[in-house]
Amino acid sequence: MARIAFIVANDFEDSEFRVPFDEVKKAGHEAVIIGVEAGKQLKGKKGREVITTERSVKDVREEDFAALVIPGGYSPDHLRMNVPMVGFVRDFFKADKPIAAICHGPWMLVEADIADGRTVTSFSSIKTDLINAGARWVDREVVEDGGLITSRKPDDLKAFCTALLRQVSQGIAARLESPLAPEAASDQQPSVH
Repeated sequence: MARIAFIVANDFEDSEFRVPFDEVKKAGHEAVIIGVEAGKQLKGKKGREVITTERSVKDVREEDFAALVIPGGYSPDHLRMNVPMVGFVRDFFKADKPIAAICHGPWMLVEADIADGRTVTSFSSIKTDLINAGARWVDREVVEDGGLITSRKPDDLKAFCTALLRQVSQGIAARLESPLAPEAASDQQPSVH
């Protein structure tokens, strides 16, 4: 059994929290809700979910977890203003552990300065932010570039959860081709599926 951290603030995308959270637990892992403060009630942006943070980011360390999940919605925009939370994300990257970010979740990858040179996807409205941070953005339901797992929207949750659980049980995926490699230069347009 692995412990998997979910970082969440108010206005998270309800399904992007609930579906991975339930899938992690169904697979026999422990899911831990981490916020800026412990014991704080948080509401999903659609009002379907009300959750309570179990731990404060100041009281946890990356070493305590096997993977990190970053649900989308407005939550990542709130979280990226919190220095300890950004550091927590960066620590997972440095430790080469899976980081699964969906929808607006990849904003945290930008803030933690770990998107540069990586192939990712996201909700289309933050595509330019990721490109400006040095990432190669593609339009796919899930992208695995080493330990970075990214998806676009709730419709992609099945592929997102499958990739997360596979990396937790089997180790991180291989790195994708660098966007600076000559053969990748001709593939700068996002693929459409």
